[in-house]
Amino acid sequence: MAKNKKNFVCKECGYNSPKWTGCCPNCGGWNTFEEEVVEPNLKGISFTPKLDSYIEPKQLRDIDVDDELRYKTGINSLDQLFGGGIVKGSLSLLGGDPGIGKSTLLLQICSSISKNNKILYVSGEESAKQLKLRADRLNVKDEALYILSEADIGTVTNTILTTKPDIVMIDSIQTMNLSEISSASGSVMQVRECTYILQKIAKEKDISIIIVGHVNKDGNIAGPKILEHIVDVVLYFEGETNFSFRILRVVKNRFGSTNEIAVFEMLKEGLKPVDNPSAMLLSERPKGVSGSCVCSVIEGTRPILAEVQSLVTKSGFGMPRRMCKGFDYNRMSLMIAVLEKRAGYLFGALDCYINVIGGIKLDEPGVDLAICLSLVSSLRDKPLDDGLIAIGEVGLAGEIRSIMGANKTILEANKLGFNKVILPKSCINSINYILNDVKLIPVNDIKDAINKAFNE
Repeated sequence: MAKNKKNFVCKECGYNSPKWTGCCPNCGGWNTFEEEVVEPNLKGISFTPKLDSYIEPKQLRDIDVDDELRYKTGINSLDQLFGGGIVKGSLSLLGGDPGIGKSTLLLQICSSISKNNKILYVSGEESAKQLKLRADRLNVKDEALYILSEADIGTVTNTILTTKPDIVMIDSIQTMNLSEISSASGSVMQVRECTYILQKIAKEKDISIIIVGHVNKDGNIAGPKILEHIVDVVLYFEGETNFSFRILRVVKNRFGSTNEIAVFEMLKEGLKPVDNPSAMLLSERPKGVSGSCVCSVIEGTRPILAEVQSLVTKSGFGMPRRMCKGFDYNRMSLMIAVLEKRAGYLFGALDCYINVIGGIKLDEPGVDLAICLSLVSSLRDKPLDDGLIAIGEVGLAGEIRSIMGANKTILEANKLGFNKVILPKSCINSINYILNDVKLIPVNDIKDAINKAFNE
């Protein structure tokens, strides 16, 4: 009798290895490999097709989609992420850090959808009483919302088939377990097989299912990356738990665009959509203070203006400190090196700190110029113009390169009262309108940008 083969899978990234390894060669995680039993290949057995299992395929032109149903969540920005609402029979994945608001958002969706539809909320982490307390805080009191506190996927499946709800919430997929599998809940095999079962129910019974997925230290869905291939829609919650702002980003969507985001503010009553995040992020910006500069990032299809603050001080130790929050540390070191080599500003014996206000993360190259100007402003202790915004990528040669979304950024800056925009000279040709109250300042390199920013 053939023996079962051993296979080890990284629970962080899904990498397969024939033997256990301390460090994953793919993602670099330590002690992340778990054993997965693989059935041996049975040789010599021929496959005979069953005639009674044949299904007649349909021609594409004969498939009717006029009766496609989408459930409205009651939150316009969230409906846009789903492509117009939650599609009937779809399987969606909602990921995010612990405590960022995933369960809160699900209950808020239930509050709106359950007025006309039957919803089953399955929790493997909280008891029914705990969910009741959370629902009372969020003022969710609809009679068509049913609660099930269970982690066994078999019991959950039987309950779904018996109660026949329109929408099912699974919180979370890492707590679900299949009794036929010996591995613990949250393992690669458990998560994958439970998701396949839910996918089959969603497609065969035309039930919309939303599952919650935990994230690991790198911000990816914990367990196998295969989850993103199984589901139809993948949404990620971004933001710091210590800040009130949350960004919900769509990573995958089979029913709509992936170039959309929704911004929320966490309040006592739950998550509240933010219609103008730029105005809120800049509402407490100090006037006439050195080291402050406004930049722009394109989130989805719209620009968001954010404030970057830098602090450059004399180092009290032999080795100067470099710290940043909301911006990549290596990118910060790169900008400091460019300023020293190409602009002549010396930071070698100075401590440099960078902070992005509001807890958002800037990962676009278009914020390089704002970072450089804020560093120079703090070094010289000379504030920039309060009505100035800077956009552009800084190259190693000190050149300012073009970025995407310059048109949208200028319009957004004009709405918020900014009257000066420093931008790459190559972006001027792409501006297809004229704003009399906004002065465009094209620049070629970092020296030119600094001189024009400080009117020199």
